[in-house]
Amino acid sequence: MPDTLPSGSLRAYLHGLPGVDEVGVRRRAADLSTRSIKTTAKRQAIDLAIRMVDLTTLEGADTPGKVRALAAKAMRPDPADPTAPAVAAVCLYPDLIPVAAPVLAGSGVGLASVATGFPSGRTSLEVKLADTRTAVAAGATEIDMVIDRGAFLAGDYRKVFDEIAAVKECCGPAHLKVILETGELVTYDNVRRASWLALHAGADFIKTSTGKVAPAATLPVTLVMLEAVRDYHAAGGRRAGVKPAGGIRTTKDAIRYLVLVKEVAGESWLDPALFRLGASTLLNDLLMQRTKLDTGHYAGPDYYTLD
Repeated sequence: MPDTLPSGSLRAYLHGLPGVDEVGVRRRAADLSTRSIKTTAKRQAIDLAIRMVDLTTLEGADTPGKVRALAAKAMRPDPADPTAPAVAAVCLYPDLIPVAAPVLAGSGVGLASVATGFPSGRTSLEVKLADTRTAVAAGATEIDMVIDRGAFLAGDYRKVFDEIAAVKECCGPAHLKVILETGELVTYDNVRRASWLALHAGADFIKTSTGKVAPAATLPVTLVMLEAVRDYHAAGGRRAGVKPAGGIRTTKDAIRYLVLVKEVAGESWLDPALFRLGASTLLNDLLMQRTKLDTGHYAGPDYYTLD
């Protein structure tokens, strides 16, 4: 549920948040990105990363057949190895939710829909709410909502807050991930403000990007967002998650994000319930590295692609 924030004080509240030391954030993210993990812990880290993946396809050419194959892959990523864990969720456009829902039913794999005028967010609130209701009724267990960046950058924080709160109410039992599209927010201070705004408005997760705008997820931006959920919880708020999305393609990338989570937010956030990796190609590399650890050789990238 949203927090109570008086309209007149919302701007003052957000602009009263501590400023972000841009140089310090970049330096710390760069330092953490050089950390390595022991070989003995790498398999555990890879399996955790697999369980955090939101396996995503958001293309105009997506077909029901592709979606069914993606859902099957989400449940059983490596057809030759039943010990490979399932991913966290499949992420699709709203009209394809009815296709994936029966495939994933009872599997424990979530079904996320990028409702609310993805990727621009520039449509009426009525359309956004209808989009959300339709997706949830069709079986979506998670809604990935994109904020109106134009309203945010114009300083209309109340509009952004009210839209997030309204969509959250429409979600019912579904979790709400709020996409900030950080590549369009210009500054780290804006990323911090948007993060706190979304958290107060009821977001269960804050997400970096749609994957349609460059830059998408970056380590410094994710660090700022992790600080926000950590500090929001420490201040008495509920525990919320973070989802970097876009441009995360390799196992090395994924492990860098896991290190960041542990060092910034703490080990309790190393859980798919509180951290996700939005990706379309990452899973294949994780599986290849997993096979290499087990057998000493790669299975080859074509082995894991969809038919």
